[in-house]
Amino acid sequence: MRYMLLICTDPTGEPESEADVSIDQWVDELAASGERIVGERLPAETAKVVRRRGDRLLITDGPFAESKEQIAGFDLIEAESLERALEIAARHPMARGGLVEVRQFYAEE
Repeated sequence: MRYMLLICTDPTGEPESEADVSIDQWVDELAASGERIVGERLPAETAKVVRRRGDRLLITDGPFAESKEQIAGFDLIEAESLERALEIAARHPMARGGLVEVRQFYAEE
């Protein structure tokens, strides 16, 4: 099953721990296991928000989230179960310094 890991900033995050793997180690581990499909950083300063309202097209600089958390990147993984996807997310360095939201892809029947 495929899962999207949304890598987010979080002002309540903690500093790195010596026990944490680096992002390079995390990527290398998942590349070696074949579980990581792709991942990228997503800079908020270049984001645009697109809305259609009636006949109007509205394009604004974004994001304009009310919260202090922002999506900073993503990783697309393949995992045998939700439990495995959560294990992978928990090892991501941003699970301590930010947060990692795990979303399973919609399974068409």
